[in-house]
Amino acid sequence: MRKPNVLQRLLHRFIMLKPVTAFFAPRTHVIDNFFLRITNGKHTLSEILGWNIIQLSTIGARSGKPYTTILIGLLNGERIALIASNFGREHNPAWYYNLKKNPECEVRMGGVLRKYTAREVGGEERETCWKLAVSHYEGYEKYRQRAAPRRIPVILLEPVK
Repeated sequence: MRKPNVLQRLLHRFIMLKPVTAFFAPRTHVIDNFFLRITNGKHTLSEILGWNIIQLSTIGARSGKPYTTILIGLLNGERIALIASNFGREHNPAWYYNLKKNPECEVRMGGVLRKYTAREVGGEERETCWKLAVSHYEGYEKYRQRAAPRRIPVILLEPVK
């Protein structure tokens, strides 16, 4: 997984501004879903920002219904780290609770679908994933500050063999 280039990092600085984040947070998935539809599930607009975008399919914690969410996936070999920042909002995102209750999930990335098992990580493993996340998008640190006192969970997806 390559790190964002200079232009992408400049765009990140703009996107991590609180009013910009507030504007785009409820709209990003709509834009990315549109691009996924017209590219047959292979590309999103967010990829321009240097992010590895995945489609995470989970089972709803309360409803039991299937849900698909577009997220930044941080690749670490075959594993994928997910940061439950929810753009620095007060509460964890719904997909986090879905994975806590039903850790079996599917990920579509670049048109390829794979099955994974999710687990929340802590301690040194969490810090390693967090550093990887911040190295790809410094906005996670801004989100951490905005979300306080909530500790942003880190989820690790491991492929089902």
